[in-house]
Amino acid sequence: MGASTYAASLPFKSVALDGLSAIYHGASGATHVVAEPVPQILEALGGDTLTLAELLARLGADYDLDDDAEAGLSARLDELVALGLVIAR
Repeated sequence: MGASTYAASLPFKSVALDGLSAIYHGASGATHVVAEPVPQILEALGGDTLTLAELLARLGADYDLDDDAEAGLSARLDELVALGLVIAR
């Protein structure tokens, strides 16, 4: 079996709110109030389907990531999948 891939569950709209973001998920009708790095992860995914390594590389191009970034990103993706904002395949 190959590596899992991740895609943003579209459509959603994001609005910045004083250090947080409100994300309205059109498919479920739910609104989520989230902190960094959630908006950045969803933006990096865009309309693409990426592996964890590909997403990490895309984020690493824009942000200074530490040695624990892969484990942290994996945990955030699991949370976003549970919320329905990201689809894992």
